Amino acid sequence: MASSDKTSGAEIYVEFVVLGNAVKATAIHAASGIEASIVGPATAPQATLAQAAVRKLEYVLKKKGT
Repeated sequence: MASSDKTSGAEIYVEFVVLGNAVKATAIHAASGIEASIVGPATAPQATLAQAAVRKLEYVLKKKGT
């Protein structure tokens, strides 16, 4: 998975939780424990949901200055 300056070299976990016809994807930055979640359709590919969650995590890390 591609990563930016904030996540390059960092370990990121991605968790998927099915909620009926939707899936919640949570990206977790291992070093800081910061999380970012997105919700998408259950029919969407996991890779697409994971990329969106990681992009949101990168945004959150940049905003927090971590």
